[in-house]
Amino acid sequence: MLIRKLTSLLLLIGLLAIAGCSEEEPEYVERPVEDLYNEAVDAMDARDYEVAVRAFDEVDRQHPYSVWATKAQLMSAYAYYLDDEYDDAVIALERYIDLHPGDPDVAYAYYLRAISYYEQIVDIGRDQRITKLALNSLQEVIRRFPDTPYSRDSELKIDLALDHLAGKEVAIGRFYQSRDEHLAAINRFRVVIEQFQTTTHVPEALQRIVESYMALGITEEAQTAAAVLGHNFPGSEWYADTYALVEGKPRASNEEGWLTSLWSWAF
Repeated sequence: MLIRKLTSLLLLIGLLAIAGCSEEEPEYVERPVEDLYNEAVDAMDARDYEVAVRAFDEVDRQHPYSVWATKAQLMSAYAYYLDDEYDDAVIALERYIDLHPGDPDVAYAYYLRAISYYEQIVDIGRDQRITKLALNSLQEVIRRFPDTPYSRDSELKIDLALDHLAGKEVAIGRFYQSRDEHLAAINRFRVVIEQFQTTTHVPEALQRIVESYMALGITEEAQTAAAVLGHNFPGSEWYADTYALVEGKPRASNEEGWLTSLWSWAF
């Protein structure tokens, strides 16, 4: 008798535990698409972006083949962006682009994806993978939608992305210099000069190439780099240091090197 009571008690405790752990699924209530969309917009206006995302997603879930669903997909991505949830924004935007490549708002989707990467650009001391993604995405906006305001703004933002990538190469080159690995340093500075000629890091890259060539005893290449620096950036502080380093007015090499080939108009 005692065993039977204990068994019943344990069974009751087990059932109560199961009931306590399980939560009832919220009842599915289909609502008019206009009500759902307006609720999402109201949440956006209130800057309650998490609620807005859920509401826009509910529009897509309950009315997947409506015009409102297409708009809701894009607005959900925008809500993620405003909430600084950039990875979720990119995922949502890529889904939108895949599903609606011919939609009138697809240019904005490409642009918002690029900006979602752009907002994540970090200082040059860290990995620049996001910067490269931002650059590629901004260039894609320009290529696909050249006559739009999105293209013009992308062109402005590309300058910062390029400057970050150039700054990273210079930082790595300086590191190699500190270890007296001058050939490796020169290769990094060459990347700046050959691929990022419009950035603010070119004068420093040229000056540091002079330093590394001088350290290696390759005087003529050092003088060529100094000549390029002096011709293009005569008022730069980097040129003042270079002038002192090569002890006199730099002269270009008579031999055809990578610098004279790249900057032949300077001689």
